[in-house]
Amino acid sequence: MAEYLSPGVYVEEFDSGAQPLEGASTSTAGFIGLAQRGEIEGVPLLITSVADFHRNFGSYLSENAFGDYRFLSYAIEHFFLNGGSRAYVMRVAPSDAKPASNQGSANKEAALLQIASKNPGTWGNQVRVVLVPASKAKTQILDIVGTPGESVQYRVKNNAGFNVGDVVAFENGGSKQYNRVVSSLDNIIELESVLEGEADVIDTNLLPAKVLTTCEFTMHVFYGDEAETFERLSLNVSAANHVDKIVNRSNIISVKDLSLETDLGAVPPFEALSGEKEEAGKFQISLFNGSDGSIANLSASDFMGVDRGPGKRTGIQSFIDNDVVSLMAIPGVTDPNVQLSLVAHCENLGSRFAILDIPREKTKVADVMTHRNIFDSNYAAMYNPWLQVFDPLDKRNIYIPPSGSMAGIYSRSDQTRGVQKAPANEVVRGCVGLDCQYNKGEQDILNPQGVNLIRHFAGQGIRVWGARTCSSNGLWKYVNVRRLFIFIEESIKNGTNWVVFEPNDEQLWARVQRTIEAFLTRVWRDGALMGSSPGEAFYVNIGRSTMTQDDIDNGRLICIIGVAPVKPAEFVIFRITQKTREE
Repeated sequence: MAEYLSPGVYVEEFDSGAQPLEGASTSTAGFIGLAQRGEIEGVPLLITSVADFHRNFGSYLSENAFGDYRFLSYAIEHFFLNGGSRAYVMRVAPSDAKPASNQGSANKEAALLQIASKNPGTWGNQVRVVLVPASKAKTQILDIVGTPGESVQYRVKNNAGFNVGDVVAFENGGSKQYNRVVSSLDNIIELESVLEGEADVIDTNLLPAKVLTTCEFTMHVFYGDEAETFERLSLNVSAANHVDKIVNRSNIISVKDLSLETDLGAVPPFEALSGEKEEAGKFQISLFNGSDGSIANLSASDFMGVDRGPGKRTGIQSFIDNDVVSLMAIPGVTDPNVQLSLVAHCENLGSRFAILDIPREKTKVADVMTHRNIFDSNYAAMYNPWLQVFDPLDKRNIYIPPSGSMAGIYSRSDQTRGVQKAPANEVVRGCVGLDCQYNKGEQDILNPQGVNLIRHFAGQGIRVWGARTCSSNGLWKYVNVRRLFIFIEESIKNGTNWVVFEPNDEQLWARVQRTIEAFLTRVWRDGALMGSSPGEAFYVNIGRSTMTQDDIDNGRLICIIGVAPVKPAEFVIFRITQKTREE
């Protein structure tokens, strides 16, 4: 309680009403697959457009090199084309893929720096690194502390920027002599050795002709249209501008200083790295031996990923830390081990839904059912056949798996109609044909088994013609019902954190009930719940009827919620008869 220690009027605020509860996102997709470039461990990267994907993960992959594993870039393109707006992407690479590097270069001096492309791939072979001499600070010597010609202490105009261990150059009339800083304090710089010239090194003129400068180098990094510049870098490990500390923020390369165990002496870093005098002006380093790896060294485990702890997870495991994604797909990868792992990931989290592809060669009903029968989950849906689209790489039509387009259609349907609308009877944008055309009789077999077909209808284009999950449980056979519950559950979970550690009494129970009822009323008004009134659409029970004294004593608050989801009109039946005059 507040303390009142002196007479006066006190005004206090307190919360008594319902807390506003915001709906969770349902249209953010997560994709996993092969790409030209991009990190293969860590956390998935947010992508908001096709151009954004190409900047971070490169362009399309060759069919000859990667076959059915090359479809990530096409899936992303058709995700955004079909209405998607946000996606998180994690790259996978074969085990024998490796980054390009400068190690083994004919320029042996450059070996003092181990420079490598940021991640594996032949893309790194196109990276160029250019070193240019630079300086971060300069000053003039005003006096010598001690005997000229013997003392190594010099009083300077300003010692800012001169760090212990820095290589410096004293310039006088076009000539240079190099030295190294031993201490730098209160405008007095102590050098490693005496400067030649005795008292002649002093210059007190307003525009000095003799200056003491630090020796650094600037690194320019080029890849395609991308360019990065890291200015005034040093090989002095104790300096804030040491090359390792600055270049680690690069998106193109990683750098390791290999000179740490070597005393280079008073040699400018540009000369130590290039073997050329600073007057040369620049030195170029090329990277080579980058490899994309081969599909022969690609296995299900690369997609399933490993959990090495935060920041070091790969494949599916990298999405554990992501609480935004609600849709998951691994386009074109139809290995049952990978797909079962993806489904298990969605089931364990309970907050996302898997979109599965069927192997392209499985077009006959019996073959499709063989693959379908591997799964039984209400957190996944399966789509067939593959889609014919235009390939910007080969300038011809190719077939791609439908999962990327379907994720975009899910997102489009959520944004235009709401998550309660089944993502079906929707046109597949950018699709000019199908790998095979199923008829009604074949769909009569596949649809009840949870295989959602994409079909062509005369005058209506190519449409998604199914909205079933892969579940054998009739309560969860529709995609929109499962996703509606994910939406409600995640919204309530995210919006009621304020309840934790509050006094577990009637006042709290009433506030929680009002909060959830207000949210579900809004969901009902949006058409997501059945019933002509909120009372028919849902109920919220919380109190002594849902909790025992033992629950309360053990810190448990239990709220029971029931909702009546809308189901899609999957079978529209018009019963027609003849009307006679007597009727």
